[in-house]
Parts: sequence; structure tokens; C-alpha cells
Amino acid sequence: MVLILPILTRLYSPEDFEYLAVFVAILSLVTVVSCLRLNIAIPLPKEDRTAAALLVLSIGATVLFVAAAAVVVTLFRDVVAELLGKPKISPYLWLVPIGIFFASSYTALQYWMSRKKRFALITRTRISRALAGAGTQVGFGVFAPGPFGLILGQILYMGMGTIRLAVTTWFEDRKHFVGLSRAYLTRTLREFRRFPTLSVPEALCDSAGIQVSILLIAAYSAEPEAGYMMLAMQVLGAPMALIGGAVAQVYLAEAPEKHRRNELSRLTRRTIWSMLQIGGPVLAVTGALAPFLFSPIFGPEWGRAGTIVAMLAPSFLLQFLVSPVSMVLHVTGNVLTAMLLQAFGFVLRAGIVLGAAIFAPGWMVEA
Repeated sequence: MVLILPILTRLYSPEDFEYLAVFVAILSLVTVVSCLRLNIAIPLPKEDRTAAALLVLSIGATVLFVAAAAVVVTLFRDVVAELLGKPKISPYLWLVPIGIFFASSYTALQYWMSRKKRFALITRTRISRALAGAGTQVGFGVFAPGPFGLILGQILYMGMGTIRLAVTTWFEDRKHFVGLSRAYLTRTLREFRRFPTLSVPEALCDSAGIQVSILLIAAYSAEPEAGYMMLAMQVLGAPMALIGGAVAQVYLAEAPEKHRRNELSRLTRRTIWSMLQIGGPVLAVTGALAPFLFSPIFGPEWGRAGTIVAMLAPSFLLQFLVSPVSMVLHVTGNVLTAMLLQAFGFVLRAGIVLGAAIFAPGWMVEA
């Protein structure tokens, strides 16, 4: 997905990437809470039956969110597009429910696979979804360039592999799911109620701090700044996608047992230090060279994205360090603390961008 970016920037315009940025922002805001955050609790229980109940509850919540999204985009598609400040995105909003279902289901099943330590299978599905997403975006870019190809490829990238994970779960772990009663599901939901009540607003604030800012930039900027932001974030997000996500899966699989042994602090410190050694030099060099290399690599019209990379690099380095271990507050039961931290982050980030949108629209990205 990273290697094809120089191809995509020559097949699609910054305006096309701006529509992709708006679409990804919508999906990110919904999918982060569509499982009611019960998916992140799947690795935590001692009993597999309880974890299976959490997976069923996660998929059930996703189906409800998908149904609600389908109603909204069917009845109020043009209204939503106007509110986003992008009326031309209206024809593509029907893809939102599909994206929510596949992305959320994949995430929930991935947490189950992490619990079972089937990391090789996770890796194979990640490769297949990257190939499908990249192939779709390049194919449409060659034969039918426009926002649709970028958006469809993104959906395949976010959700491809869901069916394979679901089939494997059924054939390998069916015994844990057979006979789950409504009473047991209700009892499990009550036991883990802190995730829907506290972790949902926490995750929503975390995602909204970034995604609402992008939506504001897309709505209020006269230039395709959100498109430049999209490319910059894809380049800087590559280390997190390639390394951070995989480390986070292993960390969360190991953390509950380490916590029970009072070894979680050591694991967390060691993980952060390793991430600094890996990501520090890469992101520092990327940020320093981006203003000079983006135009030759991605095309002359993408030089602005290189400047944005230089501005965002320190922030992405901090995210790279803490993202894999951010679940430590959930493992230790400090969900309220996590919620308050993310709420503060949302107010700080989105508030500054909103202020710039009102008083200095030309400086929203810098803000």
C-alpha cells in the first residue's frame, strides 16, 4: 500500500484524495465504536467461552451500526454530504455501511486470533487485503480514475480477510460458541460494561481528534489540503501499519498474563524502548527529507504534502511509541483515566483547528 503511492498520485488528483480523506474519516469515526469496544476486551478473560461471548456481542453491535448507517445514507445521503461540505461525495456514501461491516468484523475477529496467538494467519490476511486494496486502486486509476476507485480499494484494504478469519474461527473454535445462551451473553455484557460506557467515548474522542480535524480542513479549506494531509498521513503511518500494529497485537496478547504476574511494567517499558530504536531514526529522516523528495517521488503537484510530513513527523513519532502499549490502561482497569486523556486530546486538537477555520482558514493544517 505504501509502495503504490507514487503510482496513485499520478493516477489520481489531490481532489480525489480529499474525497478519500473524508470517506476514511467517516469510517474511522464509526468503526472505532461500532463493536461497542467489546472487541478489545476479547483477549482479556481467562475463559475462552467468555471471550467467545464478547466476539458474538461485538459482531452483533456491528450489525446494528451497519443497519443504522444504511438507513441514514438511504434517506439523508444528500443532507450528510452537504453537512460534510462535500456535496459531490453523495454518490459514494452507500459504500459506508459496507465499509463499516467489513472493517469492524475484521477487527473483532483479529482480536480473537490474537488471543489464540494465530499471528501467521493474521499476517496472511493482512497481505491479501493489501494486495486487493492496492490492485483495485491501481486498476480503477488506469481505466476509470476518480474517487470511487480509491474508496473501494480502501474498503477492501480495511476488510479483506474477514471471511477467512470467520471460517477459521468456526472450524477451529466452534466448541466455544455453540450453546451460548442469551442469559450468558447478557451476563458477559454486564461484566464488561465499562467498555461500552467508558471506552466508547474514549475511543470516539481519540478518533475524533484526528478525523474531525480532517473533516474541518476538507470543509473549510479552499485548496485540497485534506488530500495533501491524506498522503502525508499514509506515508508517516507506514511504520505504524507495518510494525506498530503487529507489535500491538502481540503486546495485547501477552499483557493480561504479564499483569497477573506483576510483569506488565517491564514489558511496557521494553516495548516502548524497542519502538524508539526502530521508529525514531526512520521518522526523523522521513520528516527531514520529505519537503525535498515529495515532488520528485509523487509528482510536482504534491510538494505541499512533503511540507505537511515535516510538520507531522514529531507527532507521529510519539504516536508510534505509545500506540502499541496504549491498551495498558484497559488491561489494568483504568478505563476512566483513558477516557479523560482522550477527551482532553480531542478538545485540544479539534478546538485549535476549529479556531483556525473561523479566524485563519489558510492556517488550518499548521494549527
